[in-house]
Formats: sequence, C-alpha cells, structure tokens
Amino acid sequence: MIYHTQRAEDWRDVAKKIIAALPERQGATVLRMQGTLGAGKTTCTQAIAQELGVQEHVTSPTFVLMQLYEATHPRFNRLVHIDAYRLEDSEEAAVLRLPEYFADPRTFMVVEWPENLEGLLPEDAITVKIDIVHEGRSITIA
Repeated sequence: MIYHTQRAEDWRDVAKKIIAALPERQGATVLRMQGTLGAGKTTCTQAIAQELGVQEHVTSPTFVLMQLYEATHPRFNRLVHIDAYRLEDSEEAAVLRLPEYFADPRTFMVVEWPENLEGLLPEDAITVKIDIVHEGRSITIA
C-alpha cells in the first residue's frame, strides 16, 4: 500500500488506514518506521497515537529511547514508541525488555530507526517507509 500526504491533516487519514488494514496477531503489532531525518516518522507516530486514543502528547523519545502511552482503542491498550537512533548494539537494547512487549497482542509498537535493532524485532514486523516527495510525503506499507 502506498499513501501520499501534502498537509498535516493527511497524516491522520494515513494512520486510520494503516490501523484498519492490520491483521489480528498473536503478539504485539510492530511497525518498523523508516525514513531520513525529518521525513515524518514522529509525525506519523503522533497520528497513529491519536487514532489509538492516546491522550498524552507524543514526542520523539530520542534521548530516553522509549515512551509508553495508554491507548483506548478496541484492539490496543498500549502504544510503545521507540527511537533507536542512538542505540549502537544489542546490549544497549536489552534495557528496553522488548520480548515482554512483543508477547502482548494489545500492544502497538512503533520503532523509529529499526535498522539499529536488526535481529531483535519480530519477523512479522510491518515496514512503514516514509519518503520526502516534493512538498509532501510518500508512505509505503510492506
């Protein structure tokens, strides 16, 4: 699936479509959010958070690595937002206790810079690739 955004309001529609297209899973739903700096990874995560019913303001967890938010969505009760930009190895990632979150089907996890967690994310993680195209964004879901 490919979506396009031109305005900030478009992200909410994209988030709604992403969530609606997700299959039921045995464990957590994990999105591998890819894109260059400034592509819109956190903006997309904020729109997803709104669709999940998160009441708190979602910010990039670059310096704390991970933020947890309570969600009120019928399928998901928690949003886990990880920014792995600063992680250098799997030992650093161990503090995140990822397997605990992967086991819970009511957890929705967004991982920015997933390439820094290679081999640690579930094989069935969904890739969301955001590309800057002219004044807008192209979002590819695979």
